[in-house]
Amino acid sequence: MSSPHGPLRIGVGGPVGSGKTALMDLLCKAMRQRYDIAAITNDIYTKWDAEFLVRSGSLTPDRIAGVETGGCPHTAIREDASMNLAAVADMRAKFPNLDLVLIESGGDNLAATFSPELADLTIYVIDVAAGDKIPSKGGPGMPFVMTNLKKSEGLERIISFIETRGGLDPTAPSRLG
Repeated sequence: MSSPHGPLRIGVGGPVGSGKTALMDLLCKAMRQRYDIAAITNDIYTKWDAEFLVRSGSLTPDRIAGVETGGCPHTAIREDASMNLAAVADMRAKFPNLDLVLIESGGDNLAATFSPELADLTIYVIDVAAGDKIPSKGGPGMPFVMTNLKKSEGLERIISFIETRGGLDPTAPSRLG
């Protein structure tokens, strides 16, 4: 399912504490039997989110990378995505048949966008406890899905969005052993 330009790359952004890592965890666990997946996380000085994904068993540890940006995590997904592009290249070298790479930004806001060189699609995670006006305002014409990740409610709609918009074929037989 990997295309000639490489695997589908999904950017996962949102404010600190909104549930980006929880979504990454559930997406990996729900999609890893059908697709060849890798996960990359970003933070300024730690690899905490990558370590969480490893502890949670989201994927095998060699499929998870933590990027320490050393500065503004927005820059590492937008203006100078070179560290993340290198992490994607490393994953592609280790796993040449990757279908999907999930890339979590460091905590940011709704104005942070992923460079089109880095992400083919972007998912923003918003905790409505931080302000219920955010989804009702509609943002820049973005569709939204209300989820409860503790119960995996809405997860299938997010997976369907990734498969449909990302051109993945959910009916293809799994290539994984």
